[in-house]
Amino acid sequence: MSRQTVVLGAGMIGVSIAWHLARRGRSVLLVDRRPPGQETSYGNGGLIQREAVRPYTFPREFGKLLSALPNRRVDIRYRLSGMLQFAGPLYGYWRYSAPRHYERIVAEYASLIMLSTQEHAPMIEAAGAAGLIGKEGWLEVHRSRAELERRQREAEDAAMRFGVAHEALDAVALARLEPDLKPGLAGAVHWTNSWSVADPGGLVAAYAESYKRQGGEFLQANIEWVSQAGQGWHVETDSGSYEADEVVVALGPWAGGWLRGLGYHLPTFVKRGYHMHYGAERERRLRHWVADADIGYILAPMRAGIRLTTGAELARLDAPPSQAQLDAAERRARELYPALGGRLEEAPWKGARPCLPDMKPIIGPAPRHKGLWLAFGHGHQGFTMGPATGRLMAEMMEGEPTAVDMAPFRADRF
Repeated sequence: MSRQTVVLGAGMIGVSIAWHLARRGRSVLLVDRRPPGQETSYGNGGLIQREAVRPYTFPREFGKLLSALPNRRVDIRYRLSGMLQFAGPLYGYWRYSAPRHYERIVAEYASLIMLSTQEHAPMIEAAGAAGLIGKEGWLEVHRSRAELERRQREAEDAAMRFGVAHEALDAVALARLEPDLKPGLAGAVHWTNSWSVADPGGLVAAYAESYKRQGGEFLQANIEWVSQAGQGWHVETDSGSYEADEVVVALGPWAGGWLRGLGYHLPTFVKRGYHMHYGAERERRLRHWVADADIGYILAPMRAGIRLTTGAELARLDAPPSQAQLDAAERRARELYPALGGRLEEAPWKGARPCLPDMKPIIGPAPRHKGLWLAFGHGHQGFTMGPATGRLMAEMMEGEPTAVDMAPFRADRF
């Protein structure tokens, strides 16, 4: 059975690539062990972050590094086994976070973020998924006046350079928008041209259904191996063998491990994360997605309940879950939003963000294999950047001019 293109991985990245290729008339097979949108893309904070032009850095200030050592922070936790496994990539992450590298990276990274909402829009329309989308923006709440002022300066810079829209809110204005948050907060940045998503996994699934209506096929199967076969590729699954002219690897946190079998040793690492859904009093509902920015978690009023999403855990991809970070975030969330109700699930969801040291994804051809294409490493923003990545990958694969310069995202930069 022959397919012109096989896309491996049915998260937001893989589904978006498959959607754009099918739209161009390609014969596409999308493969994943789970239904579309049920892995990393399911568990995020549910934001299409048009404002996220500055990727998260590795802390370089001595005070911040020292505060992380007791391993009790909400925004970042670590396990020694993970730190040892990822020592090389994490050193690179620290190095690229230096100002002399970071400012160049911001401009390159922002070129993808600036396409985010405009590339989600046609996919939302084609999928009939407008009911999942909120366009009221979200609130980055600060307890510290100094941090609020610093972020407002960054917001003004982002507005001038990258078209990010925002409103600066003092404590009184914040209380008008979210009257049931605790009093005494410094204020917030209201990011007004970012969108919220009431069911992130549901949005990916809707995109996948739209892809299938365009003639694309989906196979739920375990991928066993991928190898070159003459001028094309052979994909072996536990449900059968498939031949393709081209293969796209969009396997998120698993991509680095898969590519080692083809001789690529890319400096991948993961930032794991957890979420839990909670009830809330109807009379004291949360009206916006709220990030408690000085602490490091998000509260998101989704269809399934209020989702509390933790910061990052630096641990091995296969390490057993730990509930300590979520528990710590929940304590601070109940302080910020006293109306937060009880847990709605027995156990937290756990996932992993696929990361690279320079904070930018790999999008483009594999350096040493014709017909092999790579799309992973989007860190915290795969959900935001998926449709833009799909468009850009399709443009490259079809030999079309790309919407942005793709040189910064080449695999051979490593």
